[in-house]
Amino acid sequence: MAPETHRHFLLHKPYGCLSQFRSEAKKEQKKHFLGELHDFPPGLMAIGRLDEDSEGLLLLTTDGRLSETIRSRHVEKEYHAQLDGLVTDAALAQLAAGVRIGTGPNAYCTAPARAARLLPAPDFAPRSRRVRDDRHGPTSWVSLVLTEGKFRQVRRMTAAVGFPTLRLVRVRVGRFWLGTLPVGTAVEVDLATVEADLATGPADAPAPAKKTPPTSPPPP
Repeated sequence: MAPETHRHFLLHKPYGCLSQFRSEAKKEQKKHFLGELHDFPPGLMAIGRLDEDSEGLLLLTTDGRLSETIRSRHVEKEYHAQLDGLVTDAALAQLAAGVRIGTGPNAYCTAPARAARLLPAPDFAPRSRRVRDDRHGPTSWVSLVLTEGKFRQVRRMTAAVGFPTLRLVRVRVGRFWLGTLPVGTAVEVDLATVEADLATGPADAPAPAKKTPPTSPPPP
């Protein structure tokens, strides 16, 4: 019997889109799903989901084994976050050392991370829903590199040190970079490329194997 052929995609998930292909929940029937962006093959799953109000690089695969590998602590995930206020050196040091998030029995101290101020600010395309402007106070951008993925972890970490997240974009998973991949666009990559680029640590963005444009505009 021939081995099963798996397929893998990189996607620039838009703001306002759930990291799933459909939902039976009545309250989510008016939500936007990944299947609206491209004619994906059956059996595809999102690896390391992004929240509805988060954006950026999302890996999709039909291979459950690969999904477990990518979600492990051996693969770094890098995020760029726009924060409410001008982040301080002390807050960056706290984020890097680990902060306590949650309360009661669900309280958790995050693992050490890498945290840095981003100057100049990243030049991302405008979000479909505008982030508040400087009339309501200054903002700042930081880079956070994590090796874990708790529920809404980046947002909870920055809030814990006094700087709530206003916008969150995942820019890297392992050695895969978001780069200039347009919002709502999927790029298919082969297994050899995936396995070669899952090593921990930064690298240049790999050349996409094949680009497949979205079948409909990104959700509003």
